[in-house]
Formats: sequence, C-alpha cells, structure tokens
Amino acid sequence: MFDPHWNALHGVPAYPVERYGALADRIGGILMSRNDVLLMQAEATVALEAVAVSLARPGLSALNVVTSSYGSWFGQWLRRGGAAVRDVAAQPGLPIEIEAVAKALDAGPHVDLLAVVHAESASGILNPLTRIMALAQARGIVTVVDAVASVGGHPLDIDGLGIDIAVIGPQKALGGPAGVSALSVSRRAWQLILRDGTPRDSILSLADLKTWVDGGRRGLPGTPSPLEFFALEATLDRIEAEGLESVIARHALAASATRTGLTALGAGAWVPSAKASNLVTSVAVPESLTPAALITTARRLGVELTEGVGTAPARLLRLNHTGTRAAFQPVLANVAAFGAALRQAGHPSDIAAAAEAISAAYSR
Repeated sequence: MFDPHWNALHGVPAYPVERYGALADRIGGILMSRNDVLLMQAEATVALEAVAVSLARPGLSALNVVTSSYGSWFGQWLRRGGAAVRDVAAQPGLPIEIEAVAKALDAGPHVDLLAVVHAESASGILNPLTRIMALAQARGIVTVVDAVASVGGHPLDIDGLGIDIAVIGPQKALGGPAGVSALSVSRRAWQLILRDGTPRDSILSLADLKTWVDGGRRGLPGTPSPLEFFALEATLDRIEAEGLESVIARHALAASATRTGLTALGAGAWVPSAKASNLVTSVAVPESLTPAALITTARRLGVELTEGVGTAPARLLRLNHTGTRAAFQPVLANVAAFGAALRQAGHPSDIAAAAEAISAAYSR
C-alpha cells in the first residue's frame, strides 16, 4: 500500500503527489507526444521488459529488429509470453538495413508488432527509424521503440512518426538519474495491451500503470524514491533551460568533432556519420592490439574508453560523448587518449592534428 508519509517520517521529504502529472506532461513535451506518459520507478531495461510482458501472449506475431543485446532480450521476453517472434538481425556492430526490414515484412506472415532500438550506445550506430516507422505505418503495425539512448541526442517526434510505445531513460543524453524511466503509450497500443489475459498486480504490468493515468496521475504504486523524482525534475529544468534543440545540436557537434578528430588522428570512425549515433563513436582496434590494452593506457591518462558491447567479431572501442560529455573538453580528451594509447603501442597517430581539427570544429 502506498504511504505518502513514509519518506518524510524517515528524514527524506516526500515527492509531492500533485507533481507526478506535471512531470509526465513535461516528458511528453520532450517526446513531442500527446500519448499517455507513464512513470516507472526502475531503470529503463525494466520498463522495456514491462512492455514485452504486457504485450506478449499466444497469437501475437512480432518482428523484432536486433542490433544489440537489448533487441535480443526484447525478443526473448516476447517469446517467454507466448508470442511468435521473428528476429531480423544486423551485422555485428552495424545498423539494420531498411531493405532487410522490408523483406522480412513482405515475407509474411502478418505482423502485429514491430520492435526496434533507435540509437545504440552499445556500438554507436543509428537505425533508420523514420523509414522503419513508415513501413510499419503502411501495414497498420503497432510499434515499440527503445529510445533510451537517443532521447536528447537525436530528434524524436513520437506522434509525427506514429510510434505507439516509446521507452526512455533520462540517464544518457538527458544527463539525469538512472532509477526512473518513462514510456509513452498510444491508444492503439493500449487496445493491444488491455486484452484478456493482460498481466496484473505486477511491477511489469502496464495495465496497472494505466489505472494511475485513469485515477488522476497522483501517488504511484509502492513507495516512490523521492530523490529520483526530484533529480528527474532538476534534469528537466536543465534541459528546458538549455532548450531541447540545443541539447540535440550539442550532441551532434560532439559526434562530428570526434569523427573529424579521429580522421585527423589517422584512425577513422567505424560507421559513416549518416549511420552513426550522436552518442558514442566506435573505432576499430588494429588487429595487432587488444581493446583491453588500449583501455588500460587511456585509463592511466584519466580517460574512460570502453569496448563495444555485442559487436563481435568486430573489435570496437567506444568514445563516449553523451550527456555532459557532449562538450569540447571530453571530446578532445577521448580522441587524444585514444591517440596516445595507439602511439604507446607502436601505431602512428597525429594527436596534434586531431586536436587542431577538434578545436576548429568547435570554433565554427
């Protein structure tokens, strides 16, 4: 049972129940959507699983686009609920080709649901969301989009694209807390969710959260963590002060400057800019080196580079320029540290030229 006074009694001020609805509306503004916006007290992977659990049942046919482990998990969750799922998978570390999606849809049988990740922080790729949504719209397919990484880093017009369910987390490009996530759900998606047999009395039940919407969007189920919601509120304050378009432009500049710097360094990005996200830039590791060795050298310089996730056999390093890292100093540090790691391993790299290229990109 929800107790609005529990946190106050234990020294933490409770989050005012009348502000949950305002939070949801502000998130709807970022998503450019008038659909219902749900708040979930969990990291966004839980919200994604809740979507799959709430939709999946025998008789549901789904096409699942797989470009990382997140897409693989979503397909597994759907199958666990009895749905018939066909995966259409990209080459490791690369975005899906629109032709592959179209071919899978045309091959039949009829598809009720299509799921896709917009941008992958695991590899730094950007899937062709606009074209995929157009294919789904033309066939009357309900769509689920994992926009956890892309929100704030790329334009995202939920209503304009006709996205039925979008899941976001504020911890990436928005630079907010990881312990709360949000979903937008269309009327058409609710019709698919609220059929006989939909899960109830569960943290993974979207039907239960629908009662929160219908009941005036006040106290959330359970005992909310007020600090997470205060942090989300502060995040939205900051995003609105900067302006969402400016936040997206800042990420686009960070991505462009990183790739320009890598080219000057003598390395080059893994995927072309048109197929790459604004969040992370991946670069291939030379055959004679290991990602771990380069990561260790960069860490000694105070820079955190990470290995691409789920990108085998491609051996990729990720240069992160998401959230507060979408700025000149982190971008310069990423590329310089990668260049220094290469140089220490005996590979030539023109760090001075890279620094000049990045500086020029930001000067413009």
